[in-house]
Amino acid sequence: MIRAFKLYTGRDGASHVLQGRVAEDHRSSVATIRFAESPPHSKLDWHDAPQLQYVVTLSGTLAFTTRDGEAFTLQPGDVLIATDDAGTGHEWRLVDDAPWRRMYVTFPTGSDEGFIADE
Repeated sequence: MIRAFKLYTGRDGASHVLQGRVAEDHRSSVATIRFAESPPHSKLDWHDAPQLQYVVTLSGTLAFTTRDGEAFTLQPGDVLIATDDAGTGHEWRLVDDAPWRRMYVTFPTGSDEGFIADE
């Protein structure tokens, strides 16, 4: 099982989070892939996702929060499915001494992200 968190914009216009997993047999076309690194103890204040994307954490442990106080922690191997491209947004901060190394995978408009929410 590949643990995943989905950030999405609810009907109330606020960012929310669901925990679940990525379907291991899911296939989708990919628009772009890129890599990024942030130094230890970095943070990013309130922002929306620029587009539908997976953010695959390769190293680093992060605390994410929505403006409504929903919180979750990403660890290496976790997938963030960011679909909250409008609304109140989210913020993150690194909580360990490792850099945040990650891979961004973007999808064509209308793609199914293959997320399965926990029940």
